[in-house]
Amino acid sequence: MNRIVLASMAALLSASAFPAPVTYILDPAHTYPSFAADHMGGLSVWRGKFTASSGKVVYDKAAKAGTIDVTVDMSSIDFGMPKLNEHAKSSEIFDVAKYPTATYTGKFTKFNGSSPTEAEGTLTMHGVTKPVALKIDSFLCKPNPVNKKEVCGADATATFNRAEFGVNFGEKYGFKQEVQLQIQVEGSPAG
Repeated sequence: MNRIVLASMAALLSASAFPAPVTYILDPAHTYPSFAADHMGGLSVWRGKFTASSGKVVYDKAAKAGTIDVTVDMSSIDFGMPKLNEHAKSSEIFDVAKYPTATYTGKFTKFNGSSPTEAEGTLTMHGVTKPVALKIDSFLCKPNPVNKKEVCGADATATFNRAEFGVNFGEKYGFKQEVQLQIQVEGSPAG
C-alpha cells in the first residue's frame, strides 16, 4: 500500500515539475497588425493597419513549442484616408463583403533559448490559403506592473506576394505586389 501511495505522489510531483502549455488570449488594445505596400511602382509606400483582431497563442516554454491562431477583421483596414479605406474594402481589392476575415495559423519552429524566433504557418486571405513564415524579432513574458499578471508580447514581421492571394489591384499600373507585415502583439493567460 505504501508503494502505491509513494508511486502516486512521485507521479504527481513529477507532473507538476514540468509546466503545462499556457494559452494567451491576444489583447486587441495592444495588438497592432500593420502593413506596408508599394504605390505606383516605387512612387511611394502606403502604410496601413487593421484595428480589429482576435486570437490566441499557446506557448510551452519548457518544451520549446507553441501555436498561433489569429483572425483579422478585414473591414477594419485603416490607411488614414477614408476614401482609400472604402476602396480597399470593395470587390476590386479585399472584397470584405465576401471575405470578411483573414486568418493566420501556425506553430513556433525556431527558438533562441526558450523564446521563439520563427513561426511557420498559413495565411488565409481573400479565400486563398498560402504558407507564410513569421520572423519573431522580439518575444518577452513578464508580470504586468498594473495587475501583476503575466503578459507576453512579441514583435514579428513577414513578407508575402498579395497577387498570390488574388489581391492584385494596381498590378497593371506597375504596383509591386510584395507586402511587408509588421505585427506587434500582447496577450495574457486565459481565465
